[in-house]
Amino acid sequence: MAETAVCLGTFSAVKTLWEVRIHKINEELQREKEFRQRLLLVWEERAALAKLKEKVINEGGRAILRIEEEEWKTLPSCLLKLIHLQEWQLHRTSLQKIPEFIGRFHGLVVLDLSRNSIESVPKEIGELLQELLLSYNRIKSVPKEISNCISLERLELAVKKSICDLPPQLSDLKKLSHVDLCMNQFTAIPSALLNMPNLEWLDMGGNKLQELPDAIDRMEKKHTLWLQRNEINSLPETKKNMKNLSTLVLSNNKLKKKPPCMKDMTNLRFVNFRDNPLELEVTLPPCENTDEEEQQEMFGIDFMHMYIQESLKKTG
Repeated sequence: MAETAVCLGTFSAVKTLWEVRIHKINEELQREKEFRQRLLLVWEERAALAKLKEKVINEGGRAILRIEEEEWKTLPSCLLKLIHLQEWQLHRTSLQKIPEFIGRFHGLVVLDLSRNSIESVPKEIGELLQELLLSYNRIKSVPKEISNCISLERLELAVKKSICDLPPQLSDLKKLSHVDLCMNQFTAIPSALLNMPNLEWLDMGGNKLQELPDAIDRMEKKHTLWLQRNEINSLPETKKNMKNLSTLVLSNNKLKKKPPCMKDMTNLRFVNFRDNPLELEVTLPPCENTDEEEQQEMFGIDFMHMYIQESLKKTG
């Protein structure tokens, strides 16, 4: 019995010793695995940084990151080592997300991420941006934090097919002069746009606008207004107060009667009323060459004048 007890005790001690050794070996293997993973991440980061550096160009005195038609679904944190960048141009890269560290690029003035797969705009968007170009992405709503970009002059959110409104806070963008919202789901011109004092160029073609607000004349500096492919059936009289308006595109709408305000808009230079159910039959005189015909079709200022004159004759 004593010998059996000694054997059992010895076996137990040996078993415990081996378990300790195996545990230490496993710990060492785990540490080695983690070290290899960290080393791999370091090398991957270095490789990504080297690749990014190859995409940086200097143009017009700006440091620009330009990537076209390459697979970059995410942007690595090593991009922060290029904090001097002033402009990002990433097109057709399948980028899915704007990194939250974007706000740390204090010198960034142009963010052009058109034609990607981005679904949202982070709240950390830079405050010094002058141009934010996000057309042809998957963004469904516009965050109010964009209003923090007080230097913003150009905003493009075209061809989302889902945006239907803008946060009222965007009216704080006093320097914004160019806005492209075409091919979305707007049923009215957002109040934020009406309160932007320096807005000069607006494209809201391809939406679901049915009418224009009386307050549209608040946009005193507006010179170009694209409203093609909507459902507009009339224009407000206040439109004649838009003294700077020179280009007005209203093709493919539901205008039936002559817009009375048009005859007072003497600064208009380019107008398009094509493909509206206008009551009067007015055609332009034949053109001598194809180029002239194409220009006439696109910008029918002569058509507008003839239409108004014919309309006045009918009602006079």
